[in-house]
Formats: sequence, C-alpha cells, structure tokens
Amino acid sequence: EFVLLGLSVNQGVQRICFVIFLFFYMMIVAGNLLIVITVISSQRLNSPMYFFLSYLSFVDICYSSVTAPKMIADFLVENKTISFVGCIAQLFGVHFFGCTEIFILTVMAYDRYIAICRPLHYGTLMTRRACGRMVMGSWLGGFIHSMVQTLLTTQLPFCGPNTIDHYFCDVHPLLQLACANTYAVRVAVVANSGMITLSCFLFLVVSYVVILGSLKNQTSEGWHKALSTCGSHITVVILFFGPCTFVYIRPSSDLSEDKRVAVFYTIITPMLNPLIYTLRNAEVKSAMRRLWSR
Repeated sequence: EFVLLGLSVNQGVQRICFVIFLFFYMMIVAGNLLIVITVISSQRLNSPMYFFLSYLSFVDICYSSVTAPKMIADFLVENKTISFVGCIAQLFGVHFFGCTEIFILTVMAYDRYIAICRPLHYGTLMTRRACGRMVMGSWLGGFIHSMVQTLLTTQLPFCGPNTIDHYFCDVHPLLQLACANTYAVRVAVVANSGMITLSCFLFLVVSYVVILGSLKNQTSEGWHKALSTCGSHITVVILFFGPCTFVYIRPSSDLSEDKRVAVFYTIITPMLNPLIYTLRNAEVKSAMRRLWSR
C-alpha cells in the first residue's frame, strides 16, 4: 500500500478543508448533473454545442469523483493509506477522464469554428453521427493515453519508501518512489502528456485566431454574438489547460507545489464549468427555468 500525505498535515487545517472540499464536490456533482439533465430534457438544446456540453459535464463529474471522495475522507483520518491496486486505478482514472476532457474541449472549439467561419456547411459537417464519432474518439483517445501512462508506471519496481506527497496517485509522485532508474520513463511520460496537451492547445489557439480573423468585417452585433458563444469556452480552456500544462509538460521537481496546482484542474475547474456556461448562456438559463417550473 501507499500512504498519501494529502494537502496538509495540520489537523485544524484538515477539518476546515473537509468542510470546504465537501461543499465543492457537492457543487460539482449538482451543477454538472443539472446541465446534463437540462440538455437531455430540453428540445431546444439539441445543437452540437449543447451535445458536447452535456458530455463535458458528465466527464467533469467522473473526473472529480476519481480523486475528491478519497481526499475528503482522508481529511478525517490519521493514516491516509491506499492499496497498490487502488492507487493504479486512481492513476488510470485521472488520466482517462482528464485526457478525455482535453479532447472534448478541442472538439468544442472545432464546433465553434465551423459555426462561425463556415455557417453554410454547419448542418452537413456537424451531423449527430459526426458529433457522436467525435465524442467516441475523445473517449478512445483518453483511454489510450491513460493506458500508456499506467503501463509505464506499473512496470516499475516499488520496494522502498511508500509515502506519496500528494492527495491522489499520479505519475510523477510514483516515479519518485520507484526503485529503479526512471529517466527513460519520465521522458516518455512528459512526451506523451506534452504532445497531447500542446497539440490540442495549439489547435485551440489556431481555431480562435481564425475565428477572430473572420469577424473583422462583422458588425458589433456579430462580434458580440460570436464572442458570447466562444467566451465561456475560452474561459474553461484557460482554467483547465493552464494548471495541466504546468504539472504535466515538465519534469516534476516540487511535488508540494504540484499538488496545490492540481486542485485547480481536479476540483476548481469542474466546479466552475456549470457556472461559466450557465451565467453566460441565456438559452441554458431559460431551459433550466422551464425544467424547474415543470
């Protein structure tokens, strides 16, 4: 088994964190579940944008559920242990759902590009079947990435210290505990994560540069309409990709710093996503009001 140090060793701080993160997790589940139910039950929210949004919310629930319940429970116990199998399962889940979210965010940027830059072809390019294939591709890409990260880690021998300076099992903390030279594995892990993160981020940047370029001849009303649909997505991308890039695109040297940054993409961003998408979207707010009145 492994021992997780968690976010803090101070008992008083842990009790405060228990209340705060329990509230955060309840907000994540309630907010994202509300979006999923609203999109499924509303006939007006049948465009590809909301189809992808419902899957993003579902992934957010799964993503946070891999780490948050264990972290919250550990705030109340002195020995924060996790079995080897549980640790590897957590590692797999974090990378599976995290990478799937990256691909879905990228697909959502492509959807906005087609809607704004090629509106006449939108109906033929973004069919229900095409959207379904994009989502399936996102799940498959997340699974392949996660399998690579997990297999690289499980091949290493663990025979020494078993204390992980983190609140969940991740690649970099486990590599520091391995009783072997992990240089080649570290390079492979950073290359795998970096290639996916950088390529998706560059695609997102290029998409929005093209979108903004296509709007230069638009009226102020056209600008406002386009930016209102893209603003929420850009905000989520920055909140998610920023911390992920900091942790996974470089060789980790300070795990205590990494675990604080990890709170943003495992807890904070999934909690803010429903607020960002609902507060800036009149259609979603209207659908939620109809659902509530029903």
